[in-house]
Amino acid sequence: MPDDQRDARDEHDEIRGTAHGTAPVPLSVLDLVTVGAGRTATDALRTSVFLARLAEARGFHRYWVAEHHSMPGVASSSPAVILAHLAAHTDRIRLGSGGVMLPNHAALVIAEQFGTLEAMAPGRIDLGLGRAPGTDGATAAALRRTDRLNEGADDFPEQLAELTRFLDDDFPDGHPYRRIHAVPGPIQATSPGGVQSPHRPPIWLLGSSGFSARLAGLLGLPFAFAHHFSAQNTIPALDLYRESFKPSAVLDEPYALIGVSALATDDEREARRQVRAAALSMIRLRTGRPGLVPTPEEAEAYEFSPMEREFVTSWNANVIHGTPDEVRAGLDDLHKRTGADELMLTANAHTGEVRLRSYELIADAYALPTA
Repeated sequence: MPDDQRDARDEHDEIRGTAHGTAPVPLSVLDLVTVGAGRTATDALRTSVFLARLAEARGFHRYWVAEHHSMPGVASSSPAVILAHLAAHTDRIRLGSGGVMLPNHAALVIAEQFGTLEAMAPGRIDLGLGRAPGTDGATAAALRRTDRLNEGADDFPEQLAELTRFLDDDFPDGHPYRRIHAVPGPIQATSPGGVQSPHRPPIWLLGSSGFSARLAGLLGLPFAFAHHFSAQNTIPALDLYRESFKPSAVLDEPYALIGVSALATDDEREARRQVRAAALSMIRLRTGRPGLVPTPEEAEAYEFSPMEREFVTSWNANVIHGTPDEVRAGLDDLHKRTGADELMLTANAHTGEVRLRSYELIADAYALPTA
């Protein structure tokens, strides 16, 4: 078995055999690098460093950043750049993309970027891949320099296969890319002194429907599902992943992570205020008016239409929020209902201080280790 695939399998075996405080499964962090009204992207990125350090100190397993475009309130348009910055400020926690939207990019570019990240932080990088654009149609067309957007999604399995070959440096003889190498990568795996360096980061497939769930299962890859914005599809997608799963060089059995919106505050009323503001931000995004995350005060003063009130109620029904004990109970119940192997928590709030405090409270609720 290649060393990179053995490393990926060892990581999942280690997770299953490790205690994580009193949490039923490992807890991780998904960072959208949100920008609140009155704040800047610099503020948001600085918060990401603080949060990554906190997550590492408190025993969260991994820390992922997402790819979004043309959204003023989400400063995560370039996951590789952010991950390089976080790698320089952390020592142990796994870092990764949740995820890179592969149809937006040339496979060789992603192989080079994540090969570089792996060289910067050996053994700590995850490459999570999605097939959605992470933005609106016009922005996706600008990113891809084409208006044939469905073509990129339909070609995702072929793009994934190409990326994997670039990462492994194993195009067959006669292939037009046979002499192209994604540097740094496996071609540089052995130094002149004979010291082995990691080959490549493990690949995860991300999804919010059944397509990637089935593909991840057929390929024997770990799967991450976006429960935080597609909760109605969570259990069907996980069932499909498990039913489709075929053991591979990476995994002997399925490994499923789900993204969960969770916000803990010292006071239940404050949690309701924060998630109401986040829901207003989502309303504006979905109606073509993306902006910075509003303050709770702005959300309290806002006159929601009947349809908007219905959206807020529906949206926040899938946001686990409240006191630390309430959030813990909600997460425990979600784990029981889904059987997820890992919960990746994302906190959408106006300020970085609220987000940092939320992760501290959740860590305390589960008696996660302290540095």
